[in-house]
Amino acid sequence: MSHRYFPHSQEDIASMLETCGVKTMDDLYADVPEQLKFKGTYNVPSEMSEHEVRKFFNALGRKNTTFDTILAGAGYYDHQAPAAIGSLISRSEFLTAYTPYQPEISQGTLQYIFEYQSMMTTLTGMEVSNASMYDGATATAEAIMMAVAAGRKKNRILISATVAPSVKSVVYTYAKYHGIIVDEIPATNNGTTSIPDLEQMLSSGDVAGVVVATPNFYGILEDYTGVADICHKAKSLLIMHCIAGDLASIKSPGEWGADITVGDAQSLGIPLSYGGPYLGFLCAKKSLMRKMPGRIVGATKDSEGRRTFVLTLQAREQHIRREKATSNICSNQGLMALYVTIYMSLLGAKGLRETTEAGIAGAHWLCNKLTATGKFTQTYPDSVYLNEFCLTATDATYIDNFMQQAETEGILAGVKLSDNNLLIAVTETASKESLEKLVEIGNNL
Repeated sequence: MSHRYFPHSQEDIASMLETCGVKTMDDLYADVPEQLKFKGTYNVPSEMSEHEVRKFFNALGRKNTTFDTILAGAGYYDHQAPAAIGSLISRSEFLTAYTPYQPEISQGTLQYIFEYQSMMTTLTGMEVSNASMYDGATATAEAIMMAVAAGRKKNRILISATVAPSVKSVVYTYAKYHGIIVDEIPATNNGTTSIPDLEQMLSSGDVAGVVVATPNFYGILEDYTGVADICHKAKSLLIMHCIAGDLASIKSPGEWGADITVGDAQSLGIPLSYGGPYLGFLCAKKSLMRKMPGRIVGATKDSEGRRTFVLTLQAREQHIRREKATSNICSNQGLMALYVTIYMSLLGAKGLRETTEAGIAGAHWLCNKLTATGKFTQTYPDSVYLNEFCLTATDATYIDNFMQQAETEGILAGVKLSDNNLLIAVTETASKESLEKLVEIGNNL
């Protein structure tokens, strides 16, 4: 049983060494200086049978802290997903590790990507979507490079202080190595983007794009009335970072006048999983289609008049244009795109709205009850929020005690932003009983 994990026998290795014209494995590394070679003993455990491996990982799993109720958000949310998805994504016409360049043998893959693109454009109010991306942060970084490419001689980007810190961090990293200048738009005391500061910063005339969020990192729905006009007047593109699951219930980026919409689609049913794999999306106006990274699948007809699907605009891909490609992203989170496509298909527009509305109702109930304890105040009381809100503790030691007590009841009570601030997200997975238990903890501490 143990040998099934080792792909090469001693005979295989000897045959390969002979083909390479050397006698030992050490001969393969003869050109590597001795001081660079590892001389110690590798910390590799002994072989195990399949049964032993399962026991080993189950024991590791039992060391994890598990929660019945997860109220942590900050960009990634605990949602229910229909059980049918697990079976449907494993069907042979869909599940493949093969990169779909040859349409004649990958119609299932190409079709679900096409359906994914269609659903994402409907959700975002945009005209075109690519075939998905690694995650929301890298999609945002790709969007700023799109804006710079479209702006030609402009290489400056403005990003709101209310965009998630993790997203901003990735944007800064990408920008640094692409010669792009990134400046941060200050936030107001209400936790929203300062529009007067935005206007002033745009007056320099060298801004290729502006990145804002809806909802923003604090769960706030910002009012972007007129912002697209302000950006376009300065010949800058408006980029909106979004939580995909919320878009069924709020004003879409397309309605705000955005040019590019990006974000993470994890909220469309993908289980929380230590940071991934999740799914990034990127949608844009049709005029920017040739600047988009990654793949786009189109529908057409074959020689017999049957509906078929093909990759389109491939000239921008790195396998043809190489260093002149729009982006080095050549693959995407295909399995995750399939997952959210089936999720959206099963729930439909009505189901997506009902899911969001359940979280909204729970969040507003919980926020009112927790602030009524006198232990918390709402950090941004004049702002509008959906299912996520920020609280400020009246005592700097209170949040740690609150979260520790909640943990004993199987509740992850939120994301601690500072000694005094706690970010809480409520989804449809949180029961009334668990929320009441959290309020009880707040009252008793």
